[in-house]
Amino acid sequence: MSEGSAPDVFTKVRSWVREVKGVYGMKDLRDKLYEQPRVIDLRSRKYTGGPQMWNKDIMQPDDGIMQSIESHIEYLAPGGHTQKHGHQNSAVFYILDGEGYEIHDGKKYPWKTGDCAIVHNGCIHQHFNSSKTKPCKMLVVKAKPTYIFFNLLWQKNVEMPPEKPAEGADYIPPKEDEL
Repeated sequence: MSEGSAPDVFTKVRSWVREVKGVYGMKDLRDKLYEQPRVIDLRSRKYTGGPQMWNKDIMQPDDGIMQSIESHIEYLAPGGHTQKHGHQNSAVFYILDGEGYEIHDGKKYPWKTGDCAIVHNGCIHQHFNSSKTKPCKMLVVKAKPTYIFFNLLWQKNVEMPPEKPAEGADYIPPKEDEL
């Protein structure tokens, strides 16, 4: 390059992606995974939350066997609903028992036992139990840990979860051993 001329922008060294590296042996990792239980008694796991919505963890990365998927049981008390929120990861809700609906970006989607509700990436959503007398239960599966690994952390509550039981509905908290 001669003095006074522009630098050659095509030969400049650039880093576009941060390195992901670690030191571990595949054998040690494999052996540790093989030692983990393949059947988990979920009756020993506790529900958290309330008074309209509770969660029971099924599988989290800190359990040591599954690093890319998170799952839990979501329990909505009669007439209950969740917080209004959004997140980058998608989610699958398999309706184990009950009937209700979703509101996704202002649009209502009804569901019942045996249905599967899909929450798409980035939509603002909320889950509702339509019954005033019967709770509903859903199995939720997400790739949230993978999103967190890639630093896709955006999650926002638009409306916080209710602090009182649903008005006019039976207050039925989950039984600890109930799935």
